[in-house]
Amino acid sequence: MLVKVLHNGHCSKSNAVLEYLDENGVPFEIINMIEDPLSILEIKTVLKKLNQSVFHIIRKTEKLYQEKFADKNYSEDEWIEILSANPSLIQRPILIKGSVAMLGRPIENVKFFIEK
Repeated sequence: MLVKVLHNGHCSKSNAVLEYLDENGVPFEIINMIEDPLSILEIKTVLKKLNQSVFHIIRKTEKLYQEKFADKNYSEDEWIEILSANPSLIQRPILIKGSVAMLGRPIENVKFFIEK
């Protein structure tokens, strides 16, 4: 089954997952979240497949988060809008296989995910 990878080419972890998938012959499609940001609906769909709240996918170590959002108390819907407008704040990579998704870290979890 084709694995969709929500990817940021500037992220070493994201690049490592693509390399792992390629080396293991796993068919995948790259969705570059930076060049083609996810819509609000797409983020909601990913969250449903992850079975997680939006707070699970926010990159709190990102400089933008620290400077603009760290001391704010936004609702889940507000965060989804923020992530759609600021895709660098989304954890990556996120792997999607059919109706399920997972964060692609640590890499050991990717192996388990693609074998299921």
